[in-house]
Amino acid sequence: MKVYRLSTETFIPASLDTVWNYFATPINLNEMTPPDMSFEILTDVEGVKMYAGMIIQYKVRPLLNIPMGWTTEITHCEEGKYFVDEQRFGPYALWHHQHHFEAVAGGVKMTDTIHYAIGMGILGKIAYAVYVKKRLEGIFSYREKRVKEIFG
Repeated sequence: MKVYRLSTETFIPASLDTVWNYFATPINLNEMTPPDMSFEILTDVEGVKMYAGMIIQYKVRPLLNIPMGWTTEITHCEEGKYFVDEQRFGPYALWHHQHHFEAVAGGVKMTDTIHYAIGMGILGKIAYAVYVKKRLEGIFSYREKRVKEIFG
């Protein structure tokens, strides 16, 4: 099974505390996900901060408006520095997403690194080439745009 990697960096002109508090609040994922994915958090996360061991369930519609369940676990979380979410159930054979935050001059450098696998042998490789790679890049491009709108 082929494991793919996507890495992005985003400069955010805000304090580390402000950025961390925003990203460590799971309900804010709604604001950063493209509307055409019909992203819905099923777990009650209102007013909850992220912590290691947290399980979050979602419903997404990434392809042809077909609903898919997705369950992730926050496996690591160090306040103000990073957190990791890993898929427990969902569309990927592997999903390991690291979110790192670093104070830099004038703001925060946020780095996302995702290791993921599709599975399904040759069909998965075709899906990656035809759809998945571009879709994930589009999701993170949208997220960067939204972050700039939210933080200025």
